[in-house]
Amino acid sequence: MNFSRRQIGGLALGAMAGLASSRVSAASKGKVYFLIPDSGGPFYPASAKVEAAFLQQIGYEMITLDGGNKSDLQLNQIDNIINLNPTAIVLAAVDYDAAVPGVEKARAAGIPVIAFDREIKSTKLDFTSVAGTIEIGRIAGDEAIRLLKERKGSLKGKVLQIMGDPGDSYVVGLAKGFGEKLAGLSDVTLITKPTPQWEPTNAGSTAQNQLQANPDIDVIFYHSGYLASAVQGALEAAGKKPGEVMCLDGDGDPGGLAQIRAGWQQASVAQPMYAQALAVAEVMDKLVNKQPLNVGTYQVLGLDAALTIEPWGPYFKIPGKVVTKENVDDPAVWGNGKIPDVKVTPIG
Repeated sequence: MNFSRRQIGGLALGAMAGLASSRVSAASKGKVYFLIPDSGGPFYPASAKVEAAFLQQIGYEMITLDGGNKSDLQLNQIDNIINLNPTAIVLAAVDYDAAVPGVEKARAAGIPVIAFDREIKSTKLDFTSVAGTIEIGRIAGDEAIRLLKERKGSLKGKVLQIMGDPGDSYVVGLAKGFGEKLAGLSDVTLITKPTPQWEPTNAGSTAQNQLQANPDIDVIFYHSGYLASAVQGALEAAGKKPGEVMCLDGDGDPGGLAQIRAGWQQASVAQPMYAQALAVAEVMDKLVNKQPLNVGTYQVLGLDAALTIEPWGPYFKIPGKVVTKENVDDPAVWGNGKIPDVKVTPIG
């Protein structure tokens, strides 16, 4: 089951509904429904906003529905949408197993179904656009190694990994990639602790407890910048100054970007949310017209992404991007909340 992540105040869903309705007159190819798992944090509302902008460029109207983090509600939404005969459905599933009957029913009705951000591997889909979570974890591992070398002059030290919820596939991928990079480094100690339900108070308590038990921690890697302020609070309570314990996150959330600007955090590996949304728009015409997609490597917003055909269908995986103080204001980083000014160009 996928749990909600990055739960901080974000864009209002009502504002997105207004955005979609204002574009009805410009649409000529039909309606695409984007089902997000929840609107409690910035990631999914922001992804819907940028997806609507990209699809409008190529003549589609997009309507966003919020699943309220309830899989039964999202299934009901899919049933209702099928009756409206939409052009396509983009689905960020509340629960990847529970969503399967809805996916199969929609595809049986001839409606293309696209998985966004959250993988569904137990049934066929028309397209999947996701971040390369293992790759993001590996990049974060490289960043932790870089920070240790720069600080200590050699590859040694103690690293605390504060995971998100262990039931979230995003977390599983990050932990796998990060662990691969640090495995076998004899002079580096890795301590890993989960954050159930992505609750920041849990992350703060973990940081506090570990700083007491291991006052020589050099680097803290938290899986989302959403947890950054809670960790910062623990660092301050321990008498640490900004940068004394080096920190990084694995998604590019606005909370982490703020801590980079403030000096508490040294790096982030931003999830390529804008590229994920752009990829959906760039294959939409082919999916709607039942045309095959071609495997290969494609550039999306400057990132090398791979399109493969997997047992569950065409699969598009995009790596993350390292963010530091030098490029923290880059509009291509989703946490900055700026829709990229790019032209949708068909791929695949």
